Amino acid sequence: MARSGLAPAARVARWADAALGPGSDAATADGKATLADATAERAARDLGLTPDRVRADWDTARLAGLIEVHGASARPGWRLRAWDRDDSAVLRGWVALFDAWSLATPEPGDQEPATVAEVVSAMPQVLSFLQLSAGPVPVDQLLDLLRQRVTELRTERCEVVYDADTTADAATAAGNAPARPALAAAAGPAESEAEPADPAQAAELAPLLDWALHALASVGALTYGEGQATLTPLGSWAVWVKLEQICVAAQSPAGNIEQSAEDMLRGCAQLRPNAARAEYRAWLAARPVGSAVTELLAAARGEDALLRGLAFEALRVVGAPAEPDVRAVVDEPALRPYALLWLAEHDGVDPEDAHEVLTREEATWLWVDTAAAVADHGEAPMLVRHLESALQPTVPALLKEVRAVGHPRTVQVLVALAAAHPDPALAKAVRRAAFQVHTGGH
Repeated sequence: MARSGLAPAARVARWADAALGPGSDAATADGKATLADATAERAARDLGLTPDRVRADWDTARLAGLIEVHGASARPGWRLRAWDRDDSAVLRGWVALFDAWSLATPEPGDQEPATVAEVVSAMPQVLSFLQLSAGPVPVDQLLDLLRQRVTELRTERCEVVYDADTTADAATAAGNAPARPALAAAAGPAESEAEPADPAQAAELAPLLDWALHALASVGALTYGEGQATLTPLGSWAVWVKLEQICVAAQSPAGNIEQSAEDMLRGCAQLRPNAARAEYRAWLAARPVGSAVTELLAAARGEDALLRGLAFEALRVVGAPAEPDVRAVVDEPALRPYALLWLAEHDGVDPEDAHEVLTREEATWLWVDTAAAVADHGEAPMLVRHLESALQPTVPALLKEVRAVGHPRTVQVLVALAAAHPDPALAKAVRRAAFQVHTGGH
């Protein structure tokens, strides 16, 4: 359903990728992603569409992340590149469009911007109610729910309306009344608590509810007609996912959801893999994916090698949306081996075979970095066992290549390995190698 709904937008995005690449004519007229008249007419001729249809599909492609506009040029987003091979990219593109529903259809021009903002803020509760209802809901019922939620929003801001006939005590009581939680109120208030309908407010909100339902229908989230609205299967799925994310975020297993990426990763260091992944999911659910990926990569750039490895484990939970950022750090020496392994697994390589994408030098660098993590956070026997994972067949060959890769923690790793190894002769050779690295000798 998502592929079908976004197919026209993907078609225009592919056309833009081919026709508006670097060095071609400007895609936009004002530097603000508005399609230039000449470009729209050219696309209409090439695709057999009307210019207005091209503009609409162009806007959808931008909202879905299929096209990225930079100044006067356009380039394909990662979702378009992954379109044919990754269903999750298609679904994430549609969810991005769903999240931007208020931009998909122009809002009524005669409405107060503050009231429009209140309606946009209140619509998640309306959508939750539609999802819980699992069927058609009369618009009158949705309007009543919207009116109650907008009243709650205004009450939370202490915007109490004082009528001439209202006593001061009644006004104070209204201003201090606690707002019901949004999800609890989605099921509707109890009859004894229901507020009397305000005809003026209902008249104010009715055209905005109509606009919101039309906009949500235009992106494929619901059907709207004959005085009722029904979520589509795709819309129901999206609302359910968002409700599930709220629940996951609220049930952070180890309580690290409010922490920075670095502190969260430290909190996960002692967890078993499945528990750590649950914690990553909770932490990610509570923040925008873009900023979460940026934070994880910043933690990976630090001096703690253990956090570097854990950060990329968390990025595996992120999946496809992290691809552009991971690809962008491939040229950073400290992150390159981790990024190459992540990209290989993302492209479908078996994790057990992913190490084959690394050169001998990159694999050796990763071995030293992992050894540094073990030396800092593990026990001596773990460091001795780490020797067995080296690519080199003998310890002298390993030491020779370790010295050559120039990892900043080489000396500390070799000193720790020499102290931990039970074989005196081997420990002596490792200490000699550490001294040679320290003094710059060979």
